[in-house]
Amino acid sequence: MRNDELAGAEGLDHAEVIPLHEETEESLPPRGMRRSGWLLVACGLALLPWLYMLATGLPATATAAHWPLAWVGLDALEALGLIATGLLAARGNRLHALPATATATLLVVDAWFDTTTAAPGGDFATAVAMALGVELPLAALSGRLAVRALSRHA
Repeated sequence: MRNDELAGAEGLDHAEVIPLHEETEESLPPRGMRRSGWLLVACGLALLPWLYMLATGLPATATAAHWPLAWVGLDALEALGLIATGLLAARGNRLHALPATATATLLVVDAWFDTTTAAPGGDFATAVAMALGVELPLAALSGRLAVRALSRHA
Protein backbone atom coordinates (compact mmCIF):
# COMPACT_ATOMS: atom_id res chain seq x y z
CA MET A 1 0.00 0.00 0.00
CA ARG A 2 1.38 3.42 -0.95
CA ASN A 3 1.64 6.30 1.54
CA ASP A 4 -1.20 8.28 -0.08
CA GLU A 5 -3.47 5.22 -0.03
CA LEU A 6 -2.62 4.64 3.62
CA ALA A 7 -3.37 8.26 4.43
CA GLY A 8 -6.69 8.08 2.58
CA ALA A 9 -7.65 4.87 4.30
CA GLU A 10 -7.06 6.40 7.70
CA GLY A 11 -8.89 9.62 6.88
CA LEU A 12 -5.71 11.61 7.33
CA ASP A 13 -4.63 14.49 5.17
CA HIS A 14 -1.13 13.10 4.76
CA ALA A 15 1.06 10.32 5.99
CA GLU A 16 4.59 10.74 7.23
CA VAL A 17 7.16 8.09 6.67
CA ILE A 18 9.46 7.74 9.64
CA PRO A 19 12.69 5.94 8.82
CA LEU A 20 13.70 3.15 11.17
CA HIS A 21 17.29 4.34 11.16
CA GLU A 22 19.07 7.46 10.08
CA GLU A 23 21.07 7.22 6.91
CA THR A 24 24.45 8.70 7.70
CA GLU A 25 27.18 9.14 5.22
CA GLU A 26 30.45 8.22 6.81
CA SER A 27 33.25 9.95 5.06
CA LEU A 28 36.37 7.94 4.48
CA PRO A 29 39.42 9.02 6.39
CA PRO A 30 42.15 10.72 4.38
CA ARG A 31 44.20 8.42 2.16
CA GLY A 32 47.32 8.75 4.30
CA MET A 33 45.38 7.71 7.39
CA ARG A 34 43.91 4.68 5.60
CA ARG A 35 47.37 3.65 4.40
CA SER A 36 48.81 4.07 7.88
CA GLY A 37 45.97 2.00 9.30
CA TRP A 38 46.57 -0.87 6.89
CA LEU A 39 50.33 -0.65 7.52
CA LEU A 40 49.69 -1.08 11.25
CA VAL A 41 47.41 -4.05 10.60
CA ALA A 42 50.13 -5.65 8.44
CA CYS A 43 52.75 -5.06 11.14
CA GLY A 44 50.50 -6.60 13.78
CA LEU A 45 49.95 -9.66 11.60
CA ALA A 46 53.69 -9.89 10.92
CA LEU A 47 54.28 -10.14 14.67
CA LEU A 48 52.26 -13.36 14.95
CA PRO A 49 55.06 -15.66 13.70
CA TRP A 50 57.49 -13.76 15.94
CA LEU A 51 55.25 -14.49 18.95
CA TYR A 52 55.45 -18.20 18.13
CA MET A 53 59.24 -18.00 17.91
CA LEU A 54 59.40 -16.25 21.28
CA ALA A 55 57.01 -18.70 22.92
CA THR A 56 59.02 -21.70 21.75
CA GLY A 57 62.54 -20.30 21.82
CA LEU A 58 63.00 -18.17 24.93
CA PRO A 59 64.70 -19.71 27.97
CA ALA A 60 62.59 -20.24 31.09
CA THR A 61 64.86 -17.94 33.10
CA ALA A 62 67.05 -14.99 32.21
CA THR A 63 69.26 -12.44 33.91
CA ALA A 64 68.76 -8.76 33.09
CA ALA A 65 71.78 -6.52 33.47
CA HIS A 66 69.72 -3.36 34.04
CA TRP A 67 66.78 -4.82 35.97
CA PRO A 68 66.42 -1.93 38.46
CA LEU A 69 66.68 0.66 35.68
CA ALA A 70 63.92 -1.07 33.70
CA TRP A 71 61.49 -1.00 36.63
CA VAL A 72 62.40 2.52 37.76
CA GLY A 73 61.97 3.73 34.18
CA LEU A 74 58.55 2.10 33.86
CA ASP A 75 57.35 3.52 37.17
CA ALA A 76 58.75 6.96 36.27
CA LEU A 77 56.75 6.93 33.03
CA GLU A 78 53.65 5.95 35.01
CA ALA A 79 54.21 8.81 37.44
CA LEU A 80 54.65 11.31 34.60
CA GLY A 81 51.52 9.97 32.92
CA LEU A 82 49.45 10.23 36.08
CA ILE A 83 50.67 13.79 36.73
CA ALA A 84 50.07 14.91 33.12
CA THR A 85 46.63 13.30 33.03
CA GLY A 86 45.70 14.82 36.38
CA LEU A 87 46.86 18.33 35.51
CA LEU A 88 45.11 18.34 32.13
CA ALA A 89 41.91 16.84 33.55
CA ALA A 90 41.87 19.29 36.47
CA ARG A 91 42.11 22.15 33.97
CA GLY A 92 39.28 20.68 31.90
CA ASN A 93 41.54 20.15 28.89
CA ARG A 94 40.16 17.28 26.82
CA LEU A 95 43.68 16.42 25.68
CA HIS A 96 43.99 14.56 28.98
CA ALA A 97 42.71 11.58 26.96
CA LEU A 98 46.16 11.17 25.39
CA PRO A 99 48.27 10.73 28.53
CA ALA A 100 45.37 8.88 30.18
CA THR A 101 45.42 6.26 27.44
CA ALA A 102 49.19 5.87 27.60
CA THR A 103 49.14 5.73 31.40
CA ALA A 104 46.40 3.09 31.48
CA THR A 105 48.45 0.98 29.10
CA LEU A 106 51.63 1.38 31.16
CA LEU A 107 49.81 0.44 34.36
CA VAL A 108 48.37 -2.74 32.82
CA VAL A 109 51.81 -3.66 31.48
CA ASP A 110 53.32 -3.04 34.92
CA ALA A 111 50.72 -5.26 36.59
CA TRP A 112 51.32 -7.97 34.00
CA PHE A 113 55.09 -7.99 34.35
CA ASP A 114 55.02 -7.62 38.14
CA THR A 115 52.85 -10.71 38.52
CA THR A 116 54.48 -12.82 35.82
CA THR A 117 58.05 -12.16 36.94
CA ALA A 118 57.52 -12.36 40.70
CA ALA A 119 59.05 -15.19 42.65
CA PRO A 120 56.60 -17.61 44.27
CA GLY A 121 55.45 -16.82 47.78
CA GLY A 122 55.56 -13.36 49.30
CA ASP A 123 56.84 -11.61 46.19
CA PHE A 124 53.97 -12.99 44.12
CA ALA A 125 51.41 -12.08 46.80
CA THR A 126 52.78 -8.52 46.90
CA ALA A 127 52.68 -8.27 43.10
CA VAL A 128 49.06 -9.46 43.00
CA ALA A 129 48.10 -7.07 45.81
CA MET A 130 49.73 -4.15 43.97
CA ALA A 131 48.10 -5.14 40.69
CA LEU A 132 44.60 -5.50 42.15
CA GLY A 133 44.85 -2.68 44.68
CA VAL A 134 46.74 0.02 42.80
CA GLU A 135 47.81 -0.57 39.20
CA LEU A 136 44.64 -1.99 37.66
CA PRO A 137 42.25 0.41 39.45
CA LEU A 138 44.39 3.36 38.32
CA ALA A 139 44.45 1.90 34.80
CA ALA A 140 40.65 1.61 34.87
CA LEU A 141 40.29 5.21 36.08
CA SER A 142 42.70 6.46 33.42
CA GLY A 143 40.93 4.47 30.73
CA ARG A 144 37.54 5.75 31.87
CA LEU A 145 38.77 9.35 31.74
CA ALA A 146 40.10 8.80 28.22
CA VAL A 147 36.93 7.17 26.93
CA ARG A 148 34.69 9.83 28.49
CA ALA A 149 36.78 12.64 26.99
CA LEU A 150 36.74 11.07 23.56
CA SER A 151 33.03 10.17 23.56
CA ARG A 152 32.01 13.59 24.85
CA HIS A 153 33.84 15.40 22.07
CA ALA A 154 33.31 13.00 19.20
